[in-house]
This record gives sequence, C-alpha cells and structure tokens, in this order.
Amino acid sequence: MSLPRYKEYRNTGLDWLPTVPFHWEVCALKRVANLKSGETITSEQISETGKFPVYGGNGLRGFTSAFTHEGRFALVGRQGALCGNVNYSSGQFWASEHAVVATPIKPVEMTWLGELLRAMDLNQYSVSAAQPGLSVELISNIGVPYPPLSEQIRIALFLDRETAKIDTLIAEQEKLIVLLAEKRQAAISHAVTKGLNPNAPMKDSGVAWLGEVPAHWEIIRLGCLFREVNEPGNESLPVLSVSIHDGVSDKELDENEMDRKVSRSDDRSKYKAVAPGDLTYNMMRAWQGGFGSVVVNGMVSPAYVVARPTKGFLTSHVEYLLRTPSAVAEMKRHSRGITDFRLRLYWEEFKTIQVALPAKAEQYEIAKSIERETRKLDSLKAEAERAIPLLKERRSALIAAAVTGQIDVRGFMTQTAAESPEPIAA
Repeated sequence: MSLPRYKEYRNTGLDWLPTVPFHWEVCALKRVANLKSGETITSEQISETGKFPVYGGNGLRGFTSAFTHEGRFALVGRQGALCGNVNYSSGQFWASEHAVVATPIKPVEMTWLGELLRAMDLNQYSVSAAQPGLSVELISNIGVPYPPLSEQIRIALFLDRETAKIDTLIAEQEKLIVLLAEKRQAAISHAVTKGLNPNAPMKDSGVAWLGEVPAHWEIIRLGCLFREVNEPGNESLPVLSVSIHDGVSDKELDENEMDRKVSRSDDRSKYKAVAPGDLTYNMMRAWQGGFGSVVVNGMVSPAYVVARPTKGFLTSHVEYLLRTPSAVAEMKRHSRGITDFRLRLYWEEFKTIQVALPAKAEQYEIAKSIERETRKLDSLKAEAERAIPLLKERRSALIAAAVTGQIDVRGFMTQTAAESPEPIAA
C-alpha cells in the first residue's frame, strides 16, 4: 500500500530538498536546534563499566563517573570518515568532544529531528580531506523543513511502526543465512562421514572423532594418502590463499578479496609450488579449518604445508572431510602451541590423523550429491543476501520521505489491524 502525498507543496529554494508541504516552515537548522560539541574526556576517564554512558562520534564508547547532559538527544559524529552519522542518547550521559549534541530550540520530537539529520547526509559537508570533520557553523546554516509538532509526532510513530516491520524482515533474512550455512555444513558432514546410503551397514571406526562409518569404508592415516612436498615456486605463478570459509583460491587475490589482512613477501622464491590435486593448509589456521584442495598451478606461503596425493582418490573429498566441525576439533587437538593464536599443525602430527575413505567411485557420487545440495542452498543464501541491502535501502528511503514531507503519514493511525503486514512503500 502506498501512502498519499500532501495535496499542496511549495518550493523551498534548497538544493537538497526542492519542495515541502505548503504549510511546513523552512528555516536554518540553527533555528530548530542548537548544535554544540560535547565536553573533552580522556580515554583514562572511560571504562567498560560505570554509572554514566559516554557517547562519541560513533556512538557508545564506554562509561564514566559524571554526566554532561540529561534527556533524549540526537548526536551527530563530528570527526573521522564516518562524520555526520547520527545516534541517540537518553537519560544522563557524557557527550564527548567528538559528538555534536542537537538541543531543540523550537518544539521538536527527537526521532523526527534525528532522522531528518540522517536524511540530510551530513557527511557530504566534511571540510577536511586529511582528517574529515564537520563544521558546526556550516551545517547549522543549512535550510531544513520544520513541520508542526503534531505532525512530527505522527511521523515518529509511523517510523517506529514501519521500520520495526522492515527490521523484522532483515532479521529474518539474517537468521535464514545462518540456518542455510548450518544446513550446508550438516549436509556435507553427513555425506563425507556417513555416506549417501542410509541403509548401509555401519561399523565402529575405532577413531573417536569419526565414530561409526559405513562398514565398507577404509580407515587410513593421512600419511598413507599424502606425502609432504617442498618444491620452490615460480615467479610466473599466482600466489594462492587458503580461507577457512572457501578453501584454496583459484587465482591470486588482492587485499579486498581476502578474509583477513596478509603480508606477502616481495621475494617469491620463498613460496612453495602447488599443483592441481594437492592439499594445502595454513599451519597457523588448520585448527580453524584452513584447508583446501588445489585446482590450478600456483604458489602458497612458506607457512603452508603442501601435501601431494600418493594414491588414487579425490583430494576434494578429503578437504570436505577435514573441514567438518569434528575434524577441525581433531586438527586442534593435534596442533602444538601454548595458546590458540600460537597453535601450529605440523606435517608430523597431520600425517598421523586417521580418516574414513570410501572407494573412488563412491567419492564421485558423494561429490555430485554435495554439489547438487550446496548449489540449492547457496542459491537461497544469495537471494537472502540480496534482499538485505534492498530492505535497508527501502528503510532509508521511507524515513527520508517521511521526515521531509514527501509522503503524508497523518492518516496512518486510522489504518486497521486487518491491513497488509508488509511495510508501507514510499
């Protein structure tokens, strides 16, 4: 259901907002609210617990023993790349020098004011490239709409209701993504540890982390399947990466494509060569599932172990197996180190780990089944991931339209509970 527009509009003379409802005022922001930075506070005065919250340019920073303001206010970030962002505070709190507090001069409903400030995209008025920051004087002189207080209240109530609906939809999509990831992992884990035939006779593997496996599967040490290789790399080959989420890359990734920051050496002679069919893992992240089967010729970090198959089997099958939660726990048990971030899984320990392996023909069938199932689940996940930014855009557009008078929400309170539960579109 679309909300109506006001019957009459008038020109504002403002670049950022050409028209407003005819009966709304237009004035400088400084006539609506006084914008003033908070008080200086040192990091030593801020702690994780305390009586009064401390708000900085990006929201809550911690707690302290005194307060500078009392009540509900909109706060605007004053410095940094995110300057211009808007947060809310309430009760007694300390506003730091990096937060600009909007104190009403005219009668104001604070949600309307805060969301108006957000809709103005104040970050565009940053005055310094080296250290972005807002000029309070500059933004105070920007022209803004000012509706009657009764309409501000209606707008705030409308936004509370409608954004709650959109937020619920976003939360449902985020929950779905988590559930799909869990289902994906469960499907892979079951296939590579129990097989595809639910009626297959089972046996005790004799390996604690494996439990029961199909009776015809072979229990074998990884050292019988692979041998460690340390061949020098070739400068013409790409440097491949191993992700705990996606396995081995099929190309050299730039910094933006990696799941964490990695330092690379300019001396590529230190890297190890890998070939299709190899299994490689990051010694420092094996306990997190940092394994992968190689599909292209390339090089990997000297911090990786490269294991080359000595028998006929699918390396990808072993990768799937070693990335299951129970296998990852086994990797951690075999890793050496005082604390988690110092754990290392060396070849000597890796090769002693036992796995259950079906015949190669069955490995192919399992691989096909995993591919079919994960393709369906990944498609559903992609749909949910696409929906979230669209919902967030819809939320932002709805808020901006309401606080600037581009839609008329005055009658929304008369709508009945029998109406569509979908959020009202701007």
